[in-house]
Amino acid sequence: MKTDFKFSNLCGTVYRKGNLVFTPDGNSIISPVGNRVTVFDLVNNKTETLPFENKRDIRRLALSPNGNLLLSVDELGQVLLVNYRKRTVLHYFNLKDKVRDIQFSPDGRYFAVGLGRTVEVWRSPGYTREFAPFELHRKYAGHYDDITHISWAPDSRFFLTSGKDMVARIFSVDPIEGFKPTTLAGHRHAVVGAWFAKDMSAVYTVSADGAICVRRFRPYGVEENLTFGEFPRDDEGNLVRTVWFTESRHYAMQTARVQSAAFSWATGLMVLGFTNGVFGIWEMPEFNMIHSLSISRKKINTIAINPSGEWLAFGSSKLGQLLVWEWQSETYVLKQQGHFYDMSCVAYSGDGQYVATGGDDAKLKVWNALTGYCFITFTEHTSAVTAVHFSKGSQVVLSASLDGTVRAYDLVRYRNFRIFTSPTPVQFTSLAVDPSGEIVCAGCQDTFEIYMWSMQTGKLLDVLSGHEGPISALAFRPDGLSLASSSWDKSVRLWDAFDRSKIVERLDHNNEVLTLAYRPDGKELCASTLDGQIHFWDVLKATATGTIEGRRDIAGGRKANDRQTAANSSSGKCFNSLCYSADGTAVLGGGNSKFVCLYDRRSSILLRKFQVSKNQSLDGVQDKLNSRLMTEAGPADLIDSDGIDSDTEKQVDRSLPGVKSGDKSNRVLKPEVRTRDVKFAPTGRQWAAASTEGLLIYSLDETLIFDPFELDEDVTPDSIRALARTGDYLRALVNAFRLNEQVVIRQVYESIPPLDVALLTKDFPEAYLERLLKFIASIMESSQLLEYHLRWVSGLLSNHGTFVKTRSVALQPVLRMLQRSILRMHQDIGSVCDKNYYSLGYLLAQGKRAAEEAEAGENAGDITMNDVFASFNDGDEQEDAMELDATEVPVST
Repeated sequence: MKTDFKFSNLCGTVYRKGNLVFTPDGNSIISPVGNRVTVFDLVNNKTETLPFENKRDIRRLALSPNGNLLLSVDELGQVLLVNYRKRTVLHYFNLKDKVRDIQFSPDGRYFAVGLGRTVEVWRSPGYTREFAPFELHRKYAGHYDDITHISWAPDSRFFLTSGKDMVARIFSVDPIEGFKPTTLAGHRHAVVGAWFAKDMSAVYTVSADGAICVRRFRPYGVEENLTFGEFPRDDEGNLVRTVWFTESRHYAMQTARVQSAAFSWATGLMVLGFTNGVFGIWEMPEFNMIHSLSISRKKINTIAINPSGEWLAFGSSKLGQLLVWEWQSETYVLKQQGHFYDMSCVAYSGDGQYVATGGDDAKLKVWNALTGYCFITFTEHTSAVTAVHFSKGSQVVLSASLDGTVRAYDLVRYRNFRIFTSPTPVQFTSLAVDPSGEIVCAGCQDTFEIYMWSMQTGKLLDVLSGHEGPISALAFRPDGLSLASSSWDKSVRLWDAFDRSKIVERLDHNNEVLTLAYRPDGKELCASTLDGQIHFWDVLKATATGTIEGRRDIAGGRKANDRQTAANSSSGKCFNSLCYSADGTAVLGGGNSKFVCLYDRRSSILLRKFQVSKNQSLDGVQDKLNSRLMTEAGPADLIDSDGIDSDTEKQVDRSLPGVKSGDKSNRVLKPEVRTRDVKFAPTGRQWAAASTEGLLIYSLDETLIFDPFELDEDVTPDSIRALARTGDYLRALVNAFRLNEQVVIRQVYESIPPLDVALLTKDFPEAYLERLLKFIASIMESSQLLEYHLRWVSGLLSNHGTFVKTRSVALQPVLRMLQRSILRMHQDIGSVCDKNYYSLGYLLAQGKRAAEEAEAGENAGDITMNDVFASFNDGDEQEDAMELDATEVPVST
């Protein structure tokens, strides 16, 4: 089994805090998710999480106008310079202060950074590695409070800054004759944003109280507006005194404060987001309202507009929402939301196409494993979801919750069609479904019982009693003959689900059992205990076969309030989730720490240890704490000294009328890094972990090119291509797999004539069968040769069926991967065929109708395409059909 799993994507979380950025083409949006960056492709409906991490949560993002350089700034001012197109980090830099805003100039030569009350303008670095890529151009001061926003002029010579001191200021990048730094005052609250008009004829400023000022530039004492940047001279050549004045003042919604704002040069529209979740669109400079809509129950933290001005992006950090709205058609382009609280459980569908997650926010979400998008959210539960499971066929997903119900959802009609309850109210913590999908079992933490229902009728079939502690996990054996349950009473019990007369097998442990898992062949079971050990049992003989001491492997870092060091702390040194790999040769375990461990079952050796997050904004990531950050009032990280990250809603005291400020001692609580559930995909190519950061997906690196297999000296790309040209396709294909260079394999594979496929599949060596099936599955979705691929698959499975059956366990991941690719292609082609079928039926019906109307007249004549489209109500479609009628083809009646 390969163990080189690498982080590939982050689902379950779409936005945390910071600003959103559109790419220059306007088709993708970049969102900060914790200390990572996720790119949402709005055209191809795919998500991608970039393969780098900041040290802390990202506060600001900036993308160069050409889309090559990305600046990612965290809470402490540490900057990552990233080559966005190649997804590689070029340089690390520290600005040594908290960044309020960062913006590239339109020409890409500079970027401006707001640090406290000052602005620093830096020259943009190059695209290659340099000794000092960041070069400071100039520092600007003048604000009396923190800066809130920076925007550039279209000509990149000037930029605007807004601040909490209720003013906006205009600065120039280089000294310009006739220009002095200008202050634009007149607001009564902090200025949220300020922008130049596209033609530099006006400046628009917005304050938190909803006041919008339109300011013009003109000579002193003359009522004639000028374009800013051109400083006139009199007849003697002296510079004329110029001033800014407020031409008009407008007011937006007065029932809520402005939280965020954005302006589009392309359309001249201003978008304001308010603290009550409402946004509005106004046309400037007349301030005509175009649209207003409530999109969230919490404040809108950030707004972004794509370069064409058609799409608006909104982010709400309180609920983790990311929305993209097309204002012209008033439709959603993207509407995603992560779990409000922690993600508690995860499950893969049988074909690996979908991933279901349950959270402490009582929601069940189903994600597409390929695109990373959530396509359905079920909100019927009223308490935290503790377990989730797919039934056979992957069309039904079940969830158990602390509200005392187990619910079954139909993924075809997207509805809750079955609710399983117990006679007395209990809290369910575990769930299991037998392989046939007929029996549903759930364990509770109140009465220590296991309830068994029928999926068809929804009736309670049996109650399994005997445990003396809360049920921690349930699992059916893959053949469905027995049910295993683990409990805090230090035992694992094996129940016969269909014959209660048999004796219940009891497997005793020395500590509380936290979780268990069956091997895919059903002959072995593993269980995790509170002392950090993993015990393996032979199910048929009920004997222990091995133990892994994983206490030191799973041990995490030191928390901010821990009195002991990480090595001496006893918390988090156990596995609360276990899962076998698809072939049963490895075991994956996660717990309340920053690590996920992968063990080899046969040798009981730690193969790899994955660190799920390096985000120091989470508690328990660092192994050692800095004593200088410990103050008399507690850890300095938990004290928000400048009020940027504080939640003002928590500080407001509403217990007495007239009281505006609450408890100043409230602290910002850091979430603890942990992994609550881990699952291997049925294909064995990836695994997922439900962590504090979201759903982390690790997969095998598909970019590896050179991986030789039984390689000889005479196997080279040139010799392989020569064999293919001479018609020796079998040897060429086998040697290509021995070299294992993907480009060469594809060239040889696609050069084989379709008529020779049947003969080659019969003589193809079985040693390379798995590699060939895996290769076909990997290229099927990106290739147009569908019938050609199906010929290969059909021939291989028909001629080597006995070999596939004898090695079904080892080939199961490959076959599931192949099945998933074929099903997805079937769905895509089926939707196109259905659309064409109904379109042709519509055209024939219209043709028949036109023919009947013509026969009713005096001269029936031949019916052409013009007659068919004449019955349409839309005149434009009739004009489009004129070209089709050029050949005068009659329609058969």
